Amino acid sequence: MPGAAVGASQGSESSARSTVAVAVVAFFVVTLDAVVVNVALPSVRQDLGGGVRGLQWVVDGYTLVFAALLLSAGALSDRMGACRAIGVGTALFVVTSAGCGLAPTLSLLVVFRLLQGAAAAAMMPASLALVRQAHEDPVRRARAVAVWAMGGAVASSSGPVVGGALSLVDWRLVFLVNVPVGVVCLVLLRRAERSPRRTTPFDPAGQVTAVLAMGGLTYGAIESGAVGLLAPEVLGAFTVASVASICFVVSQARGRHPMVPPSLVAARGVPIAMLIGFAFMVGFYGVPFLYSLYFQELRGLSSLGAGLAFVPMMAVGLVLTPLSARIVERTGPRLPITGGLALMTAGLVALSTLPHDVPIGVPSVLMVLVGLGGPLVMPPTIAVLLSAVPGDLAGTASGVLNTSRQVGGALAIAVFGSLVAGPGGLEDGLRWSLLLGSAVLLVATVASLRVASSRGSERRRWVVSRASADDRPPW
Repeated sequence: MPGAAVGASQGSESSARSTVAVAVVAFFVVTLDAVVVNVALPSVRQDLGGGVRGLQWVVDGYTLVFAALLLSAGALSDRMGACRAIGVGTALFVVTSAGCGLAPTLSLLVVFRLLQGAAAAAMMPASLALVRQAHEDPVRRARAVAVWAMGGAVASSSGPVVGGALSLVDWRLVFLVNVPVGVVCLVLLRRAERSPRRTTPFDPAGQVTAVLAMGGLTYGAIESGAVGLLAPEVLGAFTVASVASICFVVSQARGRHPMVPPSLVAARGVPIAMLIGFAFMVGFYGVPFLYSLYFQELRGLSSLGAGLAFVPMMAVGLVLTPLSARIVERTGPRLPITGGLALMTAGLVALSTLPHDVPIGVPSVLMVLVGLGGPLVMPPTIAVLLSAVPGDLAGTASGVLNTSRQVGGALAIAVFGSLVAGPGGLEDGLRWSLLLGSAVLLVATVASLRVASSRGSERRRWVVSRASADDRPPW
């Protein structure tokens, strides 16, 4: 009957809206929690102690586990169904956020941050799966992906200010604010359409060795700042990371169901995309970490003042992200990728030359060069990646890119924090960190020149990739 058909259509549309809303809220809160903590770090140290090394673990505990579990989280989402996976992940995120906000010691805070990272890893691929599930039509799906991506852009832009404002009251609110947001997500999830389940293979050897490799490398980088590169625990951590990395490569080459198929890594464009994602996050995560400490500890700003100093850098990404597709349609991917990386490199070099007592507005404006990298670099990099792999590997390719990005962010915090905690103190550590980050970005800038040119076929592939609704991570 026509009335019944209309009612069913309206119900389906309402379910689709709820499904997309769940995905956007989940993506927003996962991204927010990665950036909101930076400006609260001095307040955390004042309350719980622990020094720079402890603060590094507060940031990296989340990012490290997020990166290590991300490759397997997609398979888990397929096994459980996206709705159930995001429900379990969100519930765990709510509980661990409450644990972070109520933690009486720095050690417990780090433990809950590790668990938060696991929850975020479950939520991220499930949120994209929900977007794909909500709309069969490619055009409507592409629009839903754009809305999903804006959730990450808004979180990245508002994170420093939100964190600064909440820290003025109590740094614990930075974590406790996730509780009501997570509850809203769970309520919306009740109205979303149930997700299908698929039997997908799991790679336990790859997962274990990936965790050991990333954990050993990050632990060694963080601890080296406090006890030195030649300390037994640091050498042991790097040894574990090296052995685990070799075992990971072997398991992926010989395993029946590898997380990272060798054919994927061999595809033209994939290694360059991974390098670009890694280098991008070194700058985009490393700079807020460094300057959150600089603005508050060297310049005496409040947490809110420090958050406001990041507004120009973050806002430029929010404003330009919706325009990035048009830029690439006109120029192809190479020009914006190379130009964006070059701007980020120049920004870090310029920041490293500033005297410590320069007016606050100067570093705030120079950080805009780093912020420009978001809309210029990551969307076309994703297009290059997706055009380089067959459709059945698009999800895995996106997971690999996300992992390389998160590893870049985690190592940036680990290494930069060690330099800041070194004998030269915050000012010297800041300068050397910026120069090191600029060197990594320069390598990626040169490598990006090998990205395919902007002529006809590349433009057409970009348009196709925009409509594909595959992974588009936060930038």
